[in-house]
Amino acid sequence: MSATALPASRAIAVRATSLHRNRQWALWGSYAALSVFVVMFLVPPFYTIITSFKSSAEMSIQAGNPWIVAHPTLENYIYLLTYPAFLRFFANSVGVTIAVVVVTMVISILAAFSLSRMGFWGSKALSTGVFLTYLVPASLLFIPLFQIIGSIGLMNSTWCLVLLFPTLSVPFCTWIMICYFSSIPKELDEAALIDGAGYLQMLWKIFIPVAMPGIIAATIFAFTVSWGSFLYPLAYLFTTDQMVLTTGIVSDLIRGDVFQWGKIMAACVLAAAPPIIIYAFLMDYYIAGLTAGATKG
Repeated sequence: MSATALPASRAIAVRATSLHRNRQWALWGSYAALSVFVVMFLVPPFYTIITSFKSSAEMSIQAGNPWIVAHPTLENYIYLLTYPAFLRFFANSVGVTIAVVVVTMVISILAAFSLSRMGFWGSKALSTGVFLTYLVPASLLFIPLFQIIGSIGLMNSTWCLVLLFPTLSVPFCTWIMICYFSSIPKELDEAALIDGAGYLQMLWKIFIPVAMPGIIAATIFAFTVSWGSFLYPLAYLFTTDQMVLTTGIVSDLIRGDVFQWGKIMAACVLAAAPPIIIYAFLMDYYIAGLTAGATKG
């Protein structure tokens, strides 16, 4: 009996060793692929930060190692923080982003609640249509929107971005909120209706508190769309007093064939700081909102 048990235990040990070896190879392969992508994604930001601390004289010499700052300086940041045009770009971006986020979330929450919980005829088809509109490339939309904005007299005004950016953010945010609202048990609806609550009371007192991770995820997405968009501001804004950061940096710090690389890189770092800070503090909520809204039930 011990003779038959010995080969069985040896086979189990061999199988466990093989599984461990395969798992280790898979782990090392994952680490290798991840290292390549980490290098690819982190090298540009690292180079941007390094260059932002270089003086104009050091940049013009073009000698030595480009990845090392021989004489670190804050003159680029001081220049930008005291430069009225850059402060205007920053203020325009903040104003447009806040307005777009508010408009997007109001529309998305109301639309998602009505489509997912009120159950009127055609709500499912309309929900699918809302998401399909997000798949239309923005590069195809800005041409007809250009004529619409011109006809209503909002060309070269930051208010046109407040009107345009929700066309990019509302479909996806509505889809996120539809998925999240659909995952909330329907017993909450029934209990609220029995207690005499209306739909707006249900939304305000039940769904918004319960769906807060999904709302935060949608808010972060709307913020990202508004803050980092380049195509629409480039097409609709022309003067310095109306430009936002993404286009103002390119138009004001590049004069003819002269590239002020130190100031451009410093401006990029300052422009990237708000999204980085927001994602650093709200990343857990963002992931929870996307994953929780991905399934129903």
